[in-house]
Amino acid sequence: MRFPENELRSTACWALRPGLGRVVLFFTLSAVCFESRAKTESPAESLQNRIAKALIAHREQTAQPDKAWGREQALELEGMSAAWYNTANGDDYRYVKNAVDQYLDAVQKGQEEKPGDAAMGEPVLLVYRVTLQPKYYEAAAKLRAEASLHCEKVGSNSESSCPDAPFLAEFAAVFQDPEAFAAITRALVQWDQKNLQTKDNADRSRGDFNSFGWEAKSIVDALPFYSASDPGREELLRILRRIAALQPASAPRSDAGLLAYARMKGARLGYLPEAESKHAETVWNALQARLLKTDAAGGLLLDDSTGAVLLTAAEAEHVSTASIARNKTAVMDAWFNSQERKNAAGQMELFHYKWDDRADSGYSLLGHMLRGYGMRTTLLAAEPTAENLRLANYYFIASPDIPVKNPNPHYMTEAYAAVVAAWVKQGGVLVMMENDPPNADIEHLNLLADRFGIHFDNVLHHHILGEQVADGTIPVAPGGPLFEHAHTLYMKDTCAISLRGEGQVLLRDRGDIVMASIKFGRGTVFAAVDPWVYNEYTDGRKNPKIYGQFDNFAGGMEFVRWLAHQGPPTRTGTGTKQKEQP
Repeated sequence: MRFPENELRSTACWALRPGLGRVVLFFTLSAVCFESRAKTESPAESLQNRIAKALIAHREQTAQPDKAWGREQALELEGMSAAWYNTANGDDYRYVKNAVDQYLDAVQKGQEEKPGDAAMGEPVLLVYRVTLQPKYYEAAAKLRAEASLHCEKVGSNSESSCPDAPFLAEFAAVFQDPEAFAAITRALVQWDQKNLQTKDNADRSRGDFNSFGWEAKSIVDALPFYSASDPGREELLRILRRIAALQPASAPRSDAGLLAYARMKGARLGYLPEAESKHAETVWNALQARLLKTDAAGGLLLDDSTGAVLLTAAEAEHVSTASIARNKTAVMDAWFNSQERKNAAGQMELFHYKWDDRADSGYSLLGHMLRGYGMRTTLLAAEPTAENLRLANYYFIASPDIPVKNPNPHYMTEAYAAVVAAWVKQGGVLVMMENDPPNADIEHLNLLADRFGIHFDNVLHHHILGEQVADGTIPVAPGGPLFEHAHTLYMKDTCAISLRGEGQVLLRDRGDIVMASIKFGRGTVFAAVDPWVYNEYTDGRKNPKIYGQFDNFAGGMEFVRWLAHQGPPTRTGTGTKQKEQP
């Protein structure tokens, strides 16, 4: 994982020479220089960054992609998306979005939209979820129809696989179609049966198989969108566990990499035993000698397996932290903040500080950070009763509603506060992210905060007009109780905090307490004056002249590391009304 000192950008020089269907990457001081995204801490991270930079530079030299809009191109874009969420490097996102826009332009001109284009469904849906622009939804809906038709035929003589299952599952989850999961499960099961029947797969002892890597990847990427109660979930888990036991030594190059990816991700998300993570990393490190080829001058040759290599390298970044908070559950409140918006399909959906909200308003990147430590992220759109919090390890409340934000707000009450305080005392970790008075309820949340000796002051500080961000920048000195490294954080329009008792100040700015914590029984309470780690200020997409002045992403990484070490051991299971959010 990257730690905050990595945000100090350095320069690295790369020379790129397009080959026939490949890119040749040299390390040289005489080459064109590109800004490096970070200092590296592990070979896997270094590989992720090297490939991402090479792809971006290569794309800048070519007006159009050098391959069809099919499976390899889509996998490459998926790898870039993973690199983006690991690093918050906006160039990675722009690479994906530019490719999606080129694809849609080609479709409009009648140059694309052939069988196989459904592979572009995932990147198109990603861009919709980030931008919320209807044109991307409309394109994704068309691709979903094609992918569904393709996967419905799995098991027949004409079709043998369903690699678009993750896209279909994500689309069904985002657009509230739970009945679609039965068909997705059926296609994946039939794909598995086809693989088991294939003659080339007969000798398990040698690990020969045709597409078990693709199958495992498809399952592990689809599972996060399944509800815990879906009847097909357990069947897919059984298949994934069986495939994970295969030895990838003689598998096709990209397939072997994808199997390593599936094993690492499956272990991190709790689908596979914890030991699979380190074991898969060992296999992956050995596989790199086969997957990565160099020329006589030492240049790294990137070919049709680039997407698989990049995706696996991005997942390998999490191995060092994936066990720290394994199977702990981070619950996001959707009761005190239950704001809704209409999506492009005309449905009402929860948004604003939610794990699955990928737009500026969401906490999807924060959720990704938490899952990097092995946590599960769920949503609680119900009251915080003792039963609903019973299996939660972390409970996040961000910017509680007021009537201007939600005409029917649910306010904190003394009864709710008593339940939450009792839960903390038993070992829960409560995270309260307040906001400024015109945008959030402070009065009622203090019914809870005051129980711990924390009080949110009803004042407006760090007020920002237009793009004058200076008043919102907060310098963070290294060596503090939360932040080990120096940062410049940004918080726009906040309240303030007062402490009494044994509370600990974690961060001050201009005399104000900005962050604080306190131990309460066996648990911990964290409070901040702003929801400061939402996507707008962490994902790197915005104007770097403005948003490059602060590093909330790096600060968020340290915050998550601190959270991962709070609280007692894991509580297993799922709360009665919690909905898992990937």
